[in-house]
Amino acid sequence: MRIAIVDDIAAERNHLKDRLNSQLVRLTLDAEIFVFGSGTAFLPAARKERFHLVFLDIYLEHENGVDTAKELRLFDPDCILVFLTISTDHALDGFRVRAFHYLLKPYTENELTALFDEIIKRFPAPDRYIEVNTVGGVQRLRFQEILYAEHYRHQIHIYRFDGQKTVTRQTFRDFAASLTDRCFFLCGRGLIVNLEYAKDFDGTDFILKNGKRIPVSRDLAKTARQTFGDFLFERRLPS
Repeated sequence: MRIAIVDDIAAERNHLKDRLNSQLVRLTLDAEIFVFGSGTAFLPAARKERFHLVFLDIYLEHENGVDTAKELRLFDPDCILVFLTISTDHALDGFRVRAFHYLLKPYTENELTALFDEIIKRFPAPDRYIEVNTVGGVQRLRFQEILYAEHYRHQIHIYRFDGQKTVTRQTFRDFAASLTDRCFFLCGRGLIVNLEYAKDFDGTDFILKNGKRIPVSRDLAKTARQTFGDFLFERRLPS
């Protein structure tokens, strides 16, 4: 994920960058943050490679952030736009450029946390990751890399999309709790699957796209069918 901060005051944009980095660590979200002192500097960069999330100050020196937002929307209608401002006087303008939120200065850590919790719901698993301890050291795994994982002989075996396997030693409860995305389904004691790679559920097993069958405990079969159906339905909805 690419995040832009556009603010003409260096201290404020750097302060926000530090706070956003803390939020990224809290949510185990992988992202790059870029800072710009003006809309004039930001727009060419946004045209070259799109940003997924933009924090844009409305009151820029010699510029109006709303005008920058209008220019942005001409070529990027989808990025999440958050206005930084000392006033909500431009609320109507924000609506017209489909701003996601206003962050009023000075904002608190709790306000930023609540905002980021809402933003994260709009980002899919590819931007999320976990870190696990292995024999070779700490390894970072994106959610999208994980096919399924099982607890076996006091270790967790994580089977990956690339055909490789990562082995770590921790409680399965803690491991499963770290997979904080709706794409993961707990199939039973010591077994979890990534629904992104499931092509069907036959009432007893999830059948993965590579042909692998992941069994579901009998008491979870009904829940598995409902969860998989809901997952497929939501995935097909327009964003």
